[in-house]
Amino acid sequence: MRMIRWCLAVFWMWSAFAGAQIQGQLPGEIRLASEVWEGYTEADGTGLGWDVMRKVFEPAGVSLSIHSVPYTRAVGLVQRDEADAWVGSYRDEVEGNVLYPTHPYDMDQIVALSLKDKPVPTLDSLSQYRLVWVRGYGYEEYLPNVRDYREVQRRSGILGMLDLGHADFYIDARPEVDYVLSLADKPQQYRSTELMQLPLYLGFADTPRGRALAELYDRRMAALIVSGELRPVFARWHQPYPFD
Repeated sequence: MRMIRWCLAVFWMWSAFAGAQIQGQLPGEIRLASEVWEGYTEADGTGLGWDVMRKVFEPAGVSLSIHSVPYTRAVGLVQRDEADAWVGSYRDEVEGNVLYPTHPYDMDQIVALSLKDKPVPTLDSLSQYRLVWVRGYGYEEYLPNVRDYREVQRRSGILGMLDLGHADFYIDARPEVDYVLSLADKPQQYRSTELMQLPLYLGFADTPRGRALAELYDRRMAALIVSGELRPVFARWHQPYPFD
């Protein structure tokens, strides 16, 4: 019994020491790069995504340094170690100088937008149609048997492509599809169809600093999920809680 107690005491002392070592390696801020998504990652630091990140990092003494850039540039900043992580990645979406944590922080509801005269799509039937999405999102990796797709630089021309028959369906997350619909003169002409949910992750730089921040992120996310502390954050932004 004494030996067991002694081993446990040594284990807890080592754990405390290791935790202190990790804490000592943490920078005072995390450089987060993200595309500007309305109500989610606004350039002024407001939005659901930024509120979640504050809950994760600030109690551990790590403040947010926000960089608002297009999505592909956000990824590039992390790969070049000019940012610590980017927001809104699907798991294993990007390879090279990148590491993914264990826990997602949210879910993307992926939908297909089309004119109402198009058939209602399913995941299995999408391969029959011409698809379009924004460059860098890589939906071909997650949609089965997709063959005919185009990537565009901006969402501003999406409705025109659908109206002129240059594409059958526009694929994106629900908030972005709702934004595109808000630009339509006659939104009643269109239909959005839910396809699937994809977990959202931070993509961290594969550096000692990035690994320390990723470990902190996973520890904090695990604790927040167990405690339910993030539930009121999602409720405040009128978004579904992703951890039920």
